[in-house]
Parts: sequence; C-alpha cells; structure tokens
Amino acid sequence: MSERAAPFYCPYCGDEDLRPSEQGHGAWECAACNRAFQLKFLGLLARGLQRHDSGGDRT
Repeated sequence: MSERAAPFYCPYCGDEDLRPSEQGHGAWECAACNRAFQLKFLGLLARGLQRHDSGGDRT
C-alpha cells in the first residue's frame, strides 16, 4: 500500500475536518474539537473472523 489510509471522521466528535499531523505516520488533527489522535494497524488475528450464522434472529 503506497498511500496512507485516511480516517473519515474524528473518533471523539465525529466531525470530518481532519488534517494529517506533523507528529508522525498515522497521526491526525481534528480542527473541530482541537484533538490529535493516532491510528495504528496492529496486525491480523491468528484465528481470523468467525461468523456464527444461525439462520435468523434469536429472541
């Protein structure tokens, strides 16, 4: 992957006015709530995704 993945909204206030931060890779700043946050990919889960389809809603 050559381009960095961008978040669509701030995880704190939900606003979309985000800018890359100078703090490093994966760091973003929200202009609406004045917060900075960092996104980090941790890795793949060894067990993978497990679905439990029972064929309908449980009530």
